[in-house]
Amino acid sequence: MKTTKLNRKVLAVIGILLTFALVLGLAACGGNNTDTTTTAADTAETEAGDPAAKDSYKFAVIKQLDHASLDEIANAIKAELEALGEQKGVTVQVEITSGQNDQTVLKQLADQAIADKVDAIIPIATMAAQVTALAAEESKTPVIFAAVSDPEGAELTGIDYVTGTSDALNTAFIMDMMLAQNPDAAKVGLLYSLSETNSAKPIEEAKAYLDAKGIAYTEQTANTNDEVVAAATALIAADVDAIFTPTDNVIMAAELAIYEDLAKAGIPHYTGADSFVRNGAFATCGVNYTDLGTRTADLAFEAASAGMAALEDFYLMDGGIITVNTETAAALNADYSMFGTMGELVEVQTTEE
Repeated sequence: MKTTKLNRKVLAVIGILLTFALVLGLAACGGNNTDTTTTAADTAETEAGDPAAKDSYKFAVIKQLDHASLDEIANAIKAELEALGEQKGVTVQVEITSGQNDQTVLKQLADQAIADKVDAIIPIATMAAQVTALAAEESKTPVIFAAVSDPEGAELTGIDYVTGTSDALNTAFIMDMMLAQNPDAAKVGLLYSLSETNSAKPIEEAKAYLDAKGIAYTEQTANTNDEVVAAATALIAADVDAIFTPTDNVIMAAELAIYEDLAKAGIPHYTGADSFVRNGAFATCGVNYTDLGTRTADLAFEAASAGMAALEDFYLMDGGIITVNTETAAALNADYSMFGTMGELVEVQTTEE
């Protein structure tokens, strides 16, 4: 009997000791879990909140379509990003693709860039920027757009992961150029694409300007190269004194197909970008697209390496550069000397690029 009671007492003590040890063990495990969770969170915060610690960056440049202006911007972006990589001692990868002016293709390119976990996506032109911003809504991948003429109208402002550069057009100044060169202009043709969001505002501005001056205008719209040729032919038949086109990608892509016919008809084509003029249009006043591409690249690198917090909704590029195609001016027998008193004058010739 005594042995049994003793055994029971021993067993009871052992049980208490085991229970106490188990409690300590659980407390220790709980402490380890807390430490592990904190460490993981700290690691995630370091990875997400300290992009400057990275030694390599990937950028996806998505052109809305292929043409001289967007190519110039893309090339400038790539060159600047690579130069920044060398300066900072980091590896920079830049992939340039084109959506061929197709929203479905643009969406696929944006989705692929996000899946590839690029550090920033750089869409060039309005449609590309809109599609990319929507695609990045969930991932919050930084979107740094280039050459969006009206960011507010395109609903690209007030988004914390979106910024970029704007090539907003000074429509009134181009109209002033038109009348300075030909004060007797009585009818102006407006040539643009309805699919180009960025054309809407400057076309309305042009109409308001011409209405205020009592000058008649006629409109022609087009969405394909063939339609652009047909629209230009219609404006020639309408006997317009000059034609205005804003920074319209569809018309730009077809400029080489229409500039000779317009020049032969004696109709100067005033446009929204110097790339038009390099492809045969008469004159423009706008931004330098190499400078715009460089500035966009600077913003993209800052977003990737330091985050978006310090960046504004968008950055308006300075314009004021008047570009004239001297070959087209000769074909038109047009005196453009007055442009030299209106701003910085750059003379170019036609290049089929």
